[in-house]
Amino acid sequence: MIVALSISPSAADETGSVSAAVAEAVRVIRESGLPCETNAMFTNVEGEWDEVMAVVKKAVFTVAEASPRVGLVLKADIRSGHDAGELGGKVERLERHLEES
Repeated sequence: MIVALSISPSAADETGSVSAAVAEAVRVIRESGLPCETNAMFTNVEGEWDEVMAVVKKAVFTVAEASPRVGLVLKADIRSGHDAGELGGKVERLERHLEES
């Protein structure tokens, strides 16, 4: 499965930024060892259901240490028979279709 997640604390720092708390969530995800990638809006994580959800939970609770309230946006792609390599595979298939047209 691939999960796209965005974790945001309700409390910002004195400049209005939440990047420090978000960075801690991303650190948890990257240190999990699961395949992942981060863009401007989401971090994508790939793995088995239980291991991905455990990482999501740990990342949320890490942000909760810095903020009394945490927002989580999560989108999951659950596709039987496609357990690994889909972070790149999905994009490769898309690019192939774009090249064909």
